[in-house]
Amino acid sequence: MPMRTTDNSREQAVLVGVVSRGTDRETVDDHLAELGALTEAAGGRAVATLVQERATLNPRTFIGRGKVDQLRELVLAHDASLVIFDDDLRPSQVRTLEKILDVQVIDRTGLILDIFVNRAATREAKIQVELAQLQYLLPRLAGLWSHLERQRGGIGLRGVGEKQIELDRRIIRTRIARLKKDLAKVQVQRRTRRKRRQDHFRVALVGYTNAGKSSLFNALTSADVRAGNRLFVTLDTTVRSLSGRGGRSVLLSDTVGFIRKLPHQLVESFKGTLEEAASADLLLMVVDSSDPGWSDHLRWSAGVLEELGIGDKQIVYVFNKIDLLDKDRRTELELNSEHPLSIAVSAVSEVNIDRLRQMILHVLSGRGRNGTGLSEDTARSTVGT
Repeated sequence: MPMRTTDNSREQAVLVGVVSRGTDRETVDDHLAELGALTEAAGGRAVATLVQERATLNPRTFIGRGKVDQLRELVLAHDASLVIFDDDLRPSQVRTLEKILDVQVIDRTGLILDIFVNRAATREAKIQVELAQLQYLLPRLAGLWSHLERQRGGIGLRGVGEKQIELDRRIIRTRIARLKKDLAKVQVQRRTRRKRRQDHFRVALVGYTNAGKSSLFNALTSADVRAGNRLFVTLDTTVRSLSGRGGRSVLLSDTVGFIRKLPHQLVESFKGTLEEAASADLLLMVVDSSDPGWSDHLRWSAGVLEELGIGDKQIVYVFNKIDLLDKDRRTELELNSEHPLSIAVSAVSEVNIDRLRQMILHVLSGRGRNGTGLSEDTARSTVGT
């Protein structure tokens, strides 16, 4: 695993981003800030960042040679043992950079996978994460045997690297096939449980990681699901009854958070878990209104829903953490909301939680004139209150 930490120390990491065609410096800085938060979530600490503006990427080292030299100086100056790139690297680029820098080099995908490994608690989550890891590792095996490639032709070592790579590939492919079978069995069990809940009105919490979905889940259901101010606290879907309101049968599910540049392997592996959102009658899109980049997070979350084929689901937008906003920011949120079906809440302070329950029940009862179960006026009146 990339992060090698102890209870008494955190691994020092240098973060690297590139401003290329189609991006700007502000966006890259925002991405690097999030990469720093991911590093913290993995148990490390970002001690420096390096940004290069480059129209074309270096096929050998991703960044230019001069920037590689600067990166090496940063590593030495901060006694860093890890370099993390915000973009995906090719295996050959990782090998070249590690040889020059003499420290471990990983990319954003490898970092997110490492976090998921540490957070997976249930059997299903562990299967999903291991499957994603192996699918990420498979095309990178050659790098693990680069030291033997340099000795090709030596007495007693001729062809060993190539044979070991093929052996490892067979082992990993066999393990992937087994994990897919195990995951399919678990998902059949999940679908069976879901069928038993077909008579219930189902609501799913979705949104960007650390938007406060688990805290909101606890506030709405009086549950005690683990929540915290860090990325990817929740990997497993939890389902509870919406705490007794009018005797109606409502089930609420908490799901894994989204993030920009979410590794494809994780989207594929967690599709079974996200079926809870796909089968829901209503989605609550939770947004951290205190984050300056909340609109960008909302856009990325909507993109993941589209990728999962559920972008046309009925959605109520829940702007969370308004207790962290000053009066002007709350007013701005109210005036500039582009989503008529939205509400501003605080899961921690339980501001407007009862109003949110009422919105859910309005949809359940089928009232309203816009096909969503809520009148436009009723929905708009809840924003920012």
